[in-house]
Amino acid sequence: MTNWTRRGFLMAGSATLAACTAVGINKSRSEIDADTDSARAELFRTVPGARQLAERAAGMLIIPEITEAGLLLGGAYGEGVLMIGDAKVDYFSFTAASFGLQVGVQKYGHALFFMTQETLAGFRYSDGWQLGVDAQYTTAEDSAAIGVSTNTINLPVIALVFGQQGLIVGATLEGAKYSRLVR
Repeated sequence: MTNWTRRGFLMAGSATLAACTAVGINKSRSEIDADTDSARAELFRTVPGARQLAERAAGMLIIPEITEAGLLLGGAYGEGVLMIGDAKVDYFSFTAASFGLQVGVQKYGHALFFMTQETLAGFRYSDGWQLGVDAQYTTAEDSAAIGVSTNTINLPVIALVFGQQGLIVGATLEGAKYSRLVR
C-alpha cells in the first residue's frame, strides 16, 4: 500500500478537477441552447410533475450535462441556460468541488426551479450564487415527491437531478457555485 504524500494528494485532486472543468468549456451559445432544449424535453418526458413545476416556477435553470469525477478530491462542471417561460435569458456555469471518500465518474442533468420572483432575482443579480439550505433536492427516482403541492410550491428553490449515467461512490462534503457566463 502506498502512503499518500501531500504532493500526490494535491496532484490527484488537481487532475480530477481539471478533467471535470475541461469538459464542456467553450461551447457556443447555440450548442448550449441545443443541449438545453434536449435536456428539457427529457426532463419533461421522464420526470412526472416536472412540466407542471416549470409552469408554476418564476424561472428555471437547466444544466444539461454536469460531469463529476472524484478520487478523494472531486469536482464537477457544466453549463446551461436560465429560462423564464420559454425564453432563454442568461447563461450560467455550475462548478463544484468536494472532499471525502469518493471514487468514480458520472454525468447528469440538473434543473433548478425558482418558485418565487425574489429567489429568481437573487440568483440573477448575485455575483456567483450557491444553493442554500432552503432548497429541496431530489433525483428522478424520487420524482413523486416533487409533485406540485402546496408544500412544494412554497419552497423558494427546488433542485432536480435527472439523466444520470455512470457511478460515483462515497460520502463527500460538497460546495457548488453558479456563475454567469459571458458568451
